[in-house]
Amino acid sequence: MLKRFTNPYLLLTLTALFWSGNMVLGRGIRADIPPMALAFWRWLIAFLLVLPLALPHLKSQWPQLKQGWKPVFILGLLGVGGYNTFAYVALQYTVATNAVLLNSFIPVATIAISWAFLGKHLRGQEGLGLLLSLIGALTIVARGDLQVLTHLNLNIGDVWMLGAVLIWAIYTVGLAWRPAGVHPMLMLAAFTAVGLAALFPAYLWEMASGRHINLYPGSLAALAYVGIFPSFVGYIFYNRGVAEVGANKASLFIHLMPVFGTLLSAVFLGEVPFWYHYLGIGLIFAGIWLTMKKA
Repeated sequence: MLKRFTNPYLLLTLTALFWSGNMVLGRGIRADIPPMALAFWRWLIAFLLVLPLALPHLKSQWPQLKQGWKPVFILGLLGVGGYNTFAYVALQYTVATNAVLLNSFIPVATIAISWAFLGKHLRGQEGLGLLLSLIGALTIVARGDLQVLTHLNLNIGDVWMLGAVLIWAIYTVGLAWRPAGVHPMLMLAAFTAVGLAALFPAYLWEMASGRHINLYPGSLAALAYVGIFPSFVGYIFYNRGVAEVGANKASLFIHLMPVFGTLLSAVFLGEVPFWYHYLGIGLIFAGIWLTMKKA
């Protein structure tokens, strides 16, 4: 798979596309699939998909994996067990506008953490690119009306979403410490195993409290999608993209999620894009181009 998709920017763009669908589904099926169930089964599907590709590398690379168990444990806990679970819980209580708005601050949080712990600074051109893309994302979320942002009512769901943003920023920066010499498939399998171990007790507690999956073709299709594309394929692509271009540039592609949200709504829901969609999309692409452009 990675041999066919070698351009890191293409990988990161596809990841944003897959994750946009995940955000829409997480809100749309909240009444049929509780958050812990969605997180657990999503990652169990991904684990079953990656396991046959990871096992051939386990014997030869076990020493590296064992030696680097601490970052593997922390990254698995954050990236698999934490971010999506927090986001799914958030979508139980907050509207999609708030969730996407707060999610747009992931690049800012990532750059701040990268500066604090790795001493990495943005060039002026990169900083301007980040600002442009952030303004573009906010333009789409706010539907071109500043009052939408000033009148947002924050609730407990938004607190969960802020936690998800912080977790993902730490995960992205923390990928710099993953053990070297471990195959990407084995690495993803290890992350997923850690995340599943953390999610399982929470899933059991959720079922004990009386919340269960409403099984029907739509909910099963949703589980299949989030297990295959945002989880299995998306995490492979994102991890590879971060390895190629660094945490700061990779996180910037999160701003493509409102763009794909607009396009998906137009294609599948028949929603006609307005002027603010085009303006926001233009600003996002201009910001990404400016950040990637060599001085």
